[in-house]
Amino acid sequence: TFTLLTNTFRHTRNKMRVRRPALLCELHSHTTWSDGELSLPELVDLYGTAGFNMLCVTDHVLRADDPWPADNGRACVSADNVPDYLAEIERERARALSAFGLLLVPGLELTYNDRDPDRACHAVAVGLERFVSMDNGPAAAMETARAAGAAIVVAHPHELGAPAGVRAPTRYFSRRWRELDGLFDRVELFNSGHLFGWVADKGLPPVACGDLHRAEQFPGWTTLVPCEHDAEALVEYLRSPRPVFLTRLE
Repeated sequence: TFTLLTNTFRHTRNKMRVRRPALLCELHSHTTWSDGELSLPELVDLYGTAGFNMLCVTDHVLRADDPWPADNGRACVSADNVPDYLAEIERERARALSAFGLLLVPGLELTYNDRDPDRACHAVAVGLERFVSMDNGPAAAMETARAAGAAIVVAHPHELGAPAGVRAPTRYFSRRWRELDGLFDRVELFNSGHLFGWVADKGLPPVACGDLHRAEQFPGWTTLVPCEHDAEALVEYLRSPRPVFLTRLE
């Protein structure tokens, strides 16, 4: 693991010529709009107090027959409530910027759950400001979201086997990443406390995300992006081949 990280960071350092300060960004987080335990204002206070520059709010959107809402007694973002979801992000945007200098960026986690891990896939659409259906599968959703202007970050890309402590592995991407070329921009090398070393082995463009659901998960691995303090600039940078910094906050 040490060799892998050393080589990854050396490669990033050698490629990057920083011309502006790198911004501390959380690209993957959840609220009570889906399976998070914090309200949006609570999430803003957590990251704002910690000095983050950008916070991407990426609650889950599910396919119509996904059993998660019925099993858990909670809804996720849907075609019916996505206007209210985006409106609350917009309302919090001014407070976050004024109180903390924290820029809120809307998004969704394109979530395709399946009992077969080889069919299960999650991808974060950073900067997405419209509903995207999951009913036609993860590839179609990624294509639609990217066409709508979002940056697509593949989340927790598990490999073959059932990782310890993971109830629902998502292996669709690791089986099909070559076929999905052009539909994604970045891949989580780190998700919360999990390292997906195969992402670095294959040379896929890495990011590090907190995937925060509960306050006690904070802090952890995160991404520094050398872009302007602007949502469109963040999305444009993530969609480019330019490298980012990965760091762990203690």
